[in-house]
Amino acid sequence: MNTTASAKTVLISGASIAGPALALWLHRHGFVPTVVERAPELRTGGYKVDIRGTAIEVCRRMGILDEVRAHSTDMRGGSYVDSAGRTVGELPADIFGGRVEEDDEIMRGELARILHERTRDDVEYVFGDSIAALAEDTDGVTVTFDSGTVRRFDLVVGADGLHSNTRRLAFGPEERYKRHLGAYISIFTAPNHLGLDRWETYHALPGKLVCVYSSAGESDAKNLFVFSSPELPHDPRDATAQKRALARAFAGDAWEIPRLLGHAADADDFYLDSISLVEMDRWSKGRVVLLGDAAHCASPASGQGTGLALTGAYVLAGELARAHGDHTVAFARYEERMRPGVEQNQRMAEGFVKEMTVGSRWKIALRMFMVRTLPKTPWKNLIARKIRDGIQSAANAVPIEDYALPATGAAAPRPTVAA
Repeated sequence: MNTTASAKTVLISGASIAGPALALWLHRHGFVPTVVERAPELRTGGYKVDIRGTAIEVCRRMGILDEVRAHSTDMRGGSYVDSAGRTVGELPADIFGGRVEEDDEIMRGELARILHERTRDDVEYVFGDSIAALAEDTDGVTVTFDSGTVRRFDLVVGADGLHSNTRRLAFGPEERYKRHLGAYISIFTAPNHLGLDRWETYHALPGKLVCVYSSAGESDAKNLFVFSSPELPHDPRDATAQKRALARAFAGDAWEIPRLLGHAADADDFYLDSISLVEMDRWSKGRVVLLGDAAHCASPASGQGTGLALTGAYVLAGELARAHGDHTVAFARYEERMRPGVEQNQRMAEGFVKEMTVGSRWKIALRMFMVRTLPKTPWKNLIARKIRDGIQSAANAVPIEDYALPATGAAAPRPTVAA
């Protein structure tokens, strides 16, 4: 049976990575996706993200792998410095990031742009709006938007991140599902006053980590801060309060930190959020399903959030096509295929967040000793291989299948607006 003949309308909340990737696959399978995004335009900021393992194959099947690689960060390596700015040790990118030859890395904003450009001619995008209410019945979901518009869709997908509005409306308050891992992460664009060229520079403090990096083709730099903290009162839209929280966390610290923090005030892409997991017993409820961080955030500590989003989009769309639009069958299969790999990545994140925020000076000193001596040791390749094997295992934790595409790419007309 060809899904084109029975195409279903699907509303996707969120236009970052998971949402547009799902829209691409749904359109190819003959469904009619609409993407709604609260921001007034595509958000192109963010940090560098890894494309590894299964996600590479998904990008290849999407037809975007060459473009992703053309916009690679091309990082050469990284170094740790002490409070005086002296280099303690350097490591090449293959050890520093645990990468193999096939892996790649791209700025999140570039990947979002690529996905949007590949889908914008075939997919309806609604920027500057959000879902206000969901009312499901036996035939579909009536969606009321913040703008007052009311529309009908067969299915609704929440691909709207850690603080998913769709999850809140369909499943209840965020507090039921979010588990704080004891740290926060902040990143923003700033002048490259350290003169970095495809290089990462780290400075570790007890319970804190600072990183400055500049990737290929970038004249500026990214300032990244991680710090241990109990959960703070947090409004993800209150950038002023977030900047104050970051300044308090690093008040009095040395190295370049005061200067780096000074750039936060003028950064229009400032980001701060908790490093948290989203843990849910189920990712769907009726005609509503969650995707990516909204369903199973593994946190930036996993390094696999983007990969899981891309893979999940491929699997969800494929299972909907295989089930001929029967969401009850497709949602169950999607979760069955994704959950074991998701949980493996979440376990990895729990361990790695502790490595990001080492709690004592003597442990930091031990790490600096290892960084300084590792390139000179005869077992450096063995250690590098062990790091890579662990990361690659997580990156390949979700196996994918081949989902047959319709003979034609034709889809039903876009849904109409209801009064």
